[in-house]
Amino acid sequence: MRVTHNTDAAGSSDEIPTTVEAHVRRLLDGPAKYQLKQAAELANMDTDSARRFWRAMGFPYIQDAESRLFTEYDVDVMRAHQDMINLKRTDEDTQNSLLRAQSHLADRLVLWQYEALVEEAEARHGLDELSARYWVLDHIDDYEEFLVYQMKYAWRRHLASFLRRTEVELENMRAGNDVILLQRALGFVDLVAFTNRSGQLSPHQLVDFVQTFEFTCRDVISGLGARVVKMVGDAVLYIADDLATGAEVVSAILEALRATPNMPEVRASLVWGGVVSRFGDVFGPNVNLASRLCTVAPEGAIVVDRSTAEALRALNPRKYLLEENLGSELRGIGFIESARLTVLPDSSD
Repeated sequence: MRVTHNTDAAGSSDEIPTTVEAHVRRLLDGPAKYQLKQAAELANMDTDSARRFWRAMGFPYIQDAESRLFTEYDVDVMRAHQDMINLKRTDEDTQNSLLRAQSHLADRLVLWQYEALVEEAEARHGLDELSARYWVLDHIDDYEEFLVYQMKYAWRRHLASFLRRTEVELENMRAGNDVILLQRALGFVDLVAFTNRSGQLSPHQLVDFVQTFEFTCRDVISGLGARVVKMVGDAVLYIADDLATGAEVVSAILEALRATPNMPEVRASLVWGGVVSRFGDVFGPNVNLASRLCTVAPEGAIVVDRSTAEALRALNPRKYLLEENLGSELRGIGFIESARLTVLPDSSD
């Protein structure tokens, strides 16, 4: 940290923090002043638990236990964390799992917010990218209160939506299974020849290109009532609660991307079946199937497995056109009969 030193007549020296360090101290309620053992004792934790807390936050393993890493704010939260365990509201594994999830999302969130504000600063103030990045560092406190307010609202709104959705789903489930399989439509959309295309772009153009792909997919997915599971640069995995929505979404994504200037072809897959939901992600053979099917889909096409094709026919044979002339050997899965899906307009019903 670069600092300025003020020295009085007696020779004492006070450090004046940089703008960024001043922001950090404000966010964390002061400077770091506690070593690992001190923080653990103040939080009523043992040092191993304090280490696990720190790792669950997503920070590096504490190599030097004598270094001063912890602030008053850290200690307050660690104490609350430990109180939940002591009161037997949750156990330590659960607490660390929750903390790990929130920290992972927070890490991604602050990066997204920073990049969005940098773009805003470039456009609003006519700054070059480097100057815009410094500008946001200097002025982040102008946005902090609203970002926290917005985040709290988004979390509460999505929790409310999740509770309603889950209640309906649980009413249709039977007790007795160790692991509940959720019936979902899984859609996988992948950019064709992304590596070749990315090599032709400048870093700034590449960011714009990936962002356009991601924002277009997210807008379609959320707009039609499905949910993004993950974005991986050149691909998106989403889930929908019913097959009709899943089919509508994958068709709409392809249509939206075709209408986007300079966007290369994409290929896609759709699978209906059970998945296991954990840690904000979905797992199971059907997730692997959706991923593998997408790799063998022709450019500009949607491929479904035989079971999904039959389910689509049962839904509406006039809306879903299925060309069952495909079959592929999929790595790690074996030979799969598949079909090419075309979702016809509603006027064709």
